[in-house]
Amino acid sequence: MMMELRWRIPQLPAVEQCIAVLLIASFAFQICASASDVIYYETFDESFEGRWVVSQKDDYKGVWKHSKSEGHDDYGLLVSEKARKYAIVKELDQALSLKDETIVLQFEVRLQDGLECGGAYLKYLRPQEAGWQPKEFDSSSPYSIMFGPDKCGSTNKVHFILKHKNPKSGDYVEHHLKYPPSVPSDKLSHVYSAILRPDNEVSILIDGEEKKKANFLSGDDFEPPLIPAKTIPDPDDKKPEDWDERAKIPDPEAVKPDDWDEDAPMEIEDEEAVKPEGWLDDEPEEVDDPDAAKPEDWDDEEDGEWEAPKIDNPKCEVAPGCGVWKRPMKRNPAYKGKWHAPLIDNPNYKGIWKPQDIPNPDYFELEKPDFEPIAAIGIEIWTMQDGILFDNILIAGDEKSAESYRLTTWKPKFEDEKEKQKAEEAAAGLSEGLSDFQKKVFDFLYKIGDIPFLDAYKPKIIDLIEKGEKQPNITIGVIVSIVLVILTIFFRLLFGGKKPAVNVSETSTDASAETSTNQESIGEKEREDENEDDADADAPRRRPGTRRDQ
Repeated sequence: MMMELRWRIPQLPAVEQCIAVLLIASFAFQICASASDVIYYETFDESFEGRWVVSQKDDYKGVWKHSKSEGHDDYGLLVSEKARKYAIVKELDQALSLKDETIVLQFEVRLQDGLECGGAYLKYLRPQEAGWQPKEFDSSSPYSIMFGPDKCGSTNKVHFILKHKNPKSGDYVEHHLKYPPSVPSDKLSHVYSAILRPDNEVSILIDGEEKKKANFLSGDDFEPPLIPAKTIPDPDDKKPEDWDERAKIPDPEAVKPDDWDEDAPMEIEDEEAVKPEGWLDDEPEEVDDPDAAKPEDWDDEEDGEWEAPKIDNPKCEVAPGCGVWKRPMKRNPAYKGKWHAPLIDNPNYKGIWKPQDIPNPDYFELEKPDFEPIAAIGIEIWTMQDGILFDNILIAGDEKSAESYRLTTWKPKFEDEKEKQKAEEAAAGLSEGLSDFQKKVFDFLYKIGDIPFLDAYKPKIIDLIEKGEKQPNITIGVIVSIVLVILTIFFRLLFGGKKPAVNVSETSTDASAETSTNQESIGEKEREDENEDDADADAPRRRPGTRRDQ
């Protein structure tokens, strides 16, 4: 390229030659600067064998393959089998410190067969001195950061988990990003970026678009917070025996009225009712079917005495009714039910008791997270889907460098996949796919689902959206359903309702192990057919008609 430009420069005027030289120099400088900011980059253009180490633990039977992305000549690391555990790791040349510098963690994933239940995240592991070996890499191997897509059942999020050491206790605690973005639901290549900045901020990008921005030291952004609460409820504090939490009590001076009959029934016969004219008292509601005939192979000894099947009495169809007439029931005007004394304000009410706060013995102050260094990159997942393709794993020290790699490696591939998808949908007809308008609608609905205000209802909203994507003809119904959910929340809050509590993972549980356990319980659950009890299993074989027991 440089030789070609040098050959052309003499043909330009002197000023333009100078400008061209400056542009070339600037371009070359940018390339060098970009390359200098790249800490690690894996393209998988060559086989991973000999460079990445596959775990030899017995649980990890999944086979990794060096494979092309569907429709491309670009290679990646492929999850090749369904319902398997996978583990593979690559050590860095030297451990990377995450302190005081901008660090970008970035990689591409293509869910070629979709993702119903499984993970597609990366673990950025601590040095081996923390207690792990590449050939024994598993869910318990200590990591510093876990990042990437995870989806199974109601779980649908791009994880970001920081494992941070408590300086007081020395324990490593998992801190989960609150309200993480959802995983794209298509089968295209997507690039995930986590930008860690020295000002304690972290940004999560999907396809270069910022989906979440958080502060490591904010209790609103991570659960549990990196900085513990200054005070905690006193575990030794006990509620006094005379503490009354009842806001209302039955009025002790109230007396049941003399005319209050607790035994009066709710309904009584309507004494004013009159039997309709033409009622056939002596006619049964059902009669033997006159057209029925005893089957020729009916055996009375084996099958019992044959009886014709019953049909509705045709005489009753033209009459007001058949059989014994009974007066209908009506509501009893004297019914009042069981008497209860009315409620009054409790003069001894002291409110809801709670233990007093005491200083938290585990409290500590923190100006910056104490990141553990990264010494390896690992993929340790359990998935029900195959076809998950990892590619272009990047660690960079500059946001511009990461953006440059997105634009040059991911963007052209993504655009090509989108065009092919549009062509396939056009060939199949809109009835079998989503129109551009519908896609925009669903993209907007996914953004609504990511609103923190709606986090407690997120699984329900995501489930509705996914059903709509699979059945495009119900798009309007999906929109109406989500609007109803939002209105329900609004009115509950407006009129004093409580928002359901958000379930948060236990801090002492390993996030990957928790995810794997959740997915494993779903994936390995046996789907047995329910056998109904057959009361007549040992009885003689049944034939058309009815049988009288002898």
